Amino acid sequence: MSELNKTGAPAADKVREALREFGLPRLIIAAFLLLMFIIAPFTGTNLLSQITNVINRFSWNAVLVLAMVPMVHSGCGLNFGLPVGIIAGLLGATLSIEWGFSGPLSFLMAMLIATPFAIVFGLAYGWLLNKIKGGEMMIATYVGFSVVSFFCMMWLVLPYKKPDMAWGFEGTGLRTTFPIDKYYGGVLSNFLRIQIGKLVIPTGALLFFALLAFLIWAFLHTKTGTAMTAVGSNPVFARAAGIDVDKIRMLSVVMSTWLAAIGILVYEQGFGFVQLYNAPFNMALPAVSAILIGGATANKASITNVVIGTILFQGIVTMTPTVMNGLINLDISEVLRMVVSNGMILYALTRKTEATR
Repeated sequence: MSELNKTGAPAADKVREALREFGLPRLIIAAFLLLMFIIAPFTGTNLLSQITNVINRFSWNAVLVLAMVPMVHSGCGLNFGLPVGIIAGLLGATLSIEWGFSGPLSFLMAMLIATPFAIVFGLAYGWLLNKIKGGEMMIATYVGFSVVSFFCMMWLVLPYKKPDMAWGFEGTGLRTTFPIDKYYGGVLSNFLRIQIGKLVIPTGALLFFALLAFLIWAFLHTKTGTAMTAVGSNPVFARAAGIDVDKIRMLSVVMSTWLAAIGILVYEQGFGFVQLYNAPFNMALPAVSAILIGGATANKASITNVVIGTILFQGIVTMTPTVMNGLINLDISEVLRMVVSNGMILYALTRKTEATR
């Protein structure tokens, strides 16, 4: 019996340690999501279709969540100013279409055009955050709101003429929403797509995210990436070691802004539409919540946090309205989606100080 205790105790300790590292909140959310998948077939919902929806939403949103990682590592906190990068991406998208590019080339050109905008916006944004150290997340929120509001005016006055985007009355100003089927709609999602019955896997979009995630992981293991982590962990020590703290912080903001610009393009190609004006207003909140639910904190984040958090957040937001509609036979999916998504956001923000790994 004593030998059994000796061999059993380490195994039990390992299980407890694994559960502690995974975190009780994530465990509860994961269990709830699993319950939704189990219940779904009994409500008349096609399980494979719902799994497809979750995978699709993951592929649309994962890059936007990944954009949080560089700023967290440098100590700039969670990037509530994500709309700054999103606006850069929207400029790349609209200009690519305006200049006549189509098909996969329009997506490539949108990324190339968005990059200089993201760099300029990121430098200005990073300069501002360096001036108000300690209050980055609060200031970033208002920066994001301000940029979106400013561009609500700019979308009307910028000289866009493309009929697919411009208002039909006078041919000036951009529409609120317009499709991109003729341009880069599905350019990643349809690349190497795998379909098994009603289960569809957007292989291209997942590979694109994997590539960006690998590049960020590789960067964080370089000398500059290690310096970025050091700045986020202890800026005083980093400065004493000869690291230019402000420069490293600005680099992280530029990286995060560029990832946000690329992220909105990935989102659009999967969603099939470009949405302007107030559409980017609250896009930072789901991304922030996803990475927090994944186990990140205001000063520590990893690629694992991005993947786990995005799956859990998008899975709950996708599955809960569908399953509840099937159970109560009422079409209140949009109401439920708002309740669940905002509830998850509130939950995540109240637990942002709990570190796991």
